[in-house]
Amino acid sequence: MDETIAGEVIHVVEPAEHEDYDFEPEMATLAESRYVIVCRKGGKPSWVERIVAFLRRQPIEPVTLVADSTAEEGTEITVAVEETTIAGVYDVTEFR
Repeated sequence: MDETIAGEVIHVVEPAEHEDYDFEPEMATLAESRYVIVCRKGGKPSWVERIVAFLRRQPIEPVTLVADSTAEEGTEITVAVEETTIAGVYDVTEFR
């Protein structure tokens, strides 16, 4: 079942750069010839949201997306995803 995730792109790993990262075997198989996009779930927080999260000791949740197309760092994206067997890693089915 698809889930929708909105987030700010923090980092993008292109397929040609996979060798520079120490992916676990399952992640390497999933990401083969695809883009790995690390996002801050919920979008770009304001300074107030960052301070509140810090004071409440509630970290901002990062998520890892594996997609066929790329996204630019610093932009906010909304995607339809499916869960994978790896915790916190999602397979992008559609950019919205």
